[in-house]
Amino acid sequence: MVVIDKETCIACGLCSSICPVGAIDESEDGKYEIDPDVCMECFACMNTCPNEAIFEAEE
Repeated sequence: MVVIDKETCIACGLCSSICPVGAIDESEDGKYEIDPDVCMECFACMNTCPNEAIFEAEE
């Protein structure tokens, strides 16, 4: 499962713009979150994040 660390996220939106399946949306707090039911774990977002806020977590 791929997750975003909201403490590290700077809300730049790059992850959302690069996601090929639209699994990343801005949440109410202005940060971004990944819908695990939509995410296909291609890691494009992880490789794009300038703050290394996205990582693969153990389920």
